[in-house]
Amino acid sequence: MLKVAIITDTDSSLPVELAEKYQIIQVPIVVNFGSETLRAGYDIDDAQVFERIDREGKLPTTAAPAPGAFAEAYRASFEKGAQAIICLCVSSEVSATYAAAVAARDMFAGQDITVLDTRSLTIAQGFMALTAAEAALAGASKEEIISQVMQVGERTHLFAALATLKYLAMSGRVGHLAAGMANLLNVKPILTIRNGKLDLLERVRTRSKAWGRAVELAAQTANGRSFARMAIVHVNALSEAHQFEELLRANLPCPEEILCAELTPGLSVHSGAGMVGVVFTLSA
Repeated sequence: MLKVAIITDTDSSLPVELAEKYQIIQVPIVVNFGSETLRAGYDIDDAQVFERIDREGKLPTTAAPAPGAFAEAYRASFEKGAQAIICLCVSSEVSATYAAAVAARDMFAGQDITVLDTRSLTIAQGFMALTAAEAALAGASKEEIISQVMQVGERTHLFAALATLKYLAMSGRVGHLAAGMANLLNVKPILTIRNGKLDLLERVRTRSKAWGRAVELAAQTANGRSFARMAIVHVNALSEAHQFEELLRANLPCPEEILCAELTPGLSVHSGAGMVGVVFTLSA
């Protein structure tokens, strides 16, 4: 076990095998279909979520993990020999997860637990957790890890294209009429992370234009700097994610390895199936 244990939540969109490789504990976001409670990324994935949504005609609700779930992760880390814990949570602007992690920390008086509000989400949050784990594996101190994590957060960006407004309409986040008109006109909203949450950046006609614009935005944001890390994040759209990766590689100096990851149900029920986006960390 690492001397400084790294904990996050499944809104980080980290694939389970990658989290395990770097000894990152992921506390699951909760997905509720009526009275049935499921753990995002463990009991249910994006494909299963949308098969069920389309069959039942309604969205599930999502909820932050209970403080007890974080307390269990903290306890397990200390029992395995950790001397300190850094817990990196999805933005407090979109979830009560950070508050739950803080409440759990308060159950461990005298123990060294730092809870960080990443002000981010999906793989942008995941890259912060990976940075923390890499630094911990290299023997960095808690203070050094936190400093590196916050710097990476400032250099990490997301641009994603929604495939449909159908699911946002179902959630009540946009009007049904607006969603219907947008689909009729084939509008593809482009999202980014702003002020700690996914926010509408632009509206583009057609998928190909939206993808092209996302690539342009990535290039403009980089402004000549190299890409230290990059990922494609998608919602039940693996084939489209591979196509988007080809477009990125054809137009940008991408790193050799590009991670491909599901958004995961804690977030995907709000964005809808078919979303594809790029997340990248620029070099220092």
